[in-house]
Parts: sequence; C-alpha cells; structure tokens
Amino acid sequence: MLIGFLIELAVGLLCIVQGLLIWKKQKVSLLHDYHYKNVKEEELPAYARRIGIGLIVIGVGLCVTGVLNLLESPLWWLAMLLGFAAGLTVMHRAQKRYNGSWFS
Repeated sequence: MLIGFLIELAVGLLCIVQGLLIWKKQKVSLLHDYHYKNVKEEELPAYARRIGIGLIVIGVGLCVTGVLNLLESPLWWLAMLLGFAAGLTVMHRAQKRYNGSWFS
C-alpha cells in the first residue's frame, strides 16, 4: 500500500514537472518531434501551454489516486480515470488544433 502510494506520487510528480517545463519553459523538445512538427512558430506558446496543462492534470490525478489508495478508498480508480480522461482530452484537442491531427 505504501509502495503503491510512493510510486503513484512519484509518477504524478514527474508528469507535473514535465507539464510545467513544457508549459512555462516551452520545452516541446520533451515531446517526440512528430507531435509538434506541424505547429507554426507563432502558435508554439499556445500549443505548449495546452499540452503542459494536460500533463499536469494527469499528474494531479495520479497524485490524488495515490492518496486515495493510501487511505484505502474504494474509489481510487475514479481519480485516475478522471485525471487521464481530462488530461488526454486537453492534449488531444491541442494536437488536433495545432498539429493537424492526433497521430501526425
């Protein structure tokens, strides 16, 4: 139980730190280059902001999941589901808007 909490907390914090680096420092190089190759230079700050926020949301969801697991809550999976769903939705919309499609 404690090990699960520590792992979920560590992965969540890693996602949050990466999200902040992408958003605030515009380090899109942390992503694979095909994710941002079609993004126009003037749209890069908006793209980085949205992708960073998506990663932060996923990270917060993982941290909350860890806390709920530590408290032995049967609803731990809900935090993970909501965090991933919300974060991936934000990232998907950014990819579609600024890069043309999710997979290109």
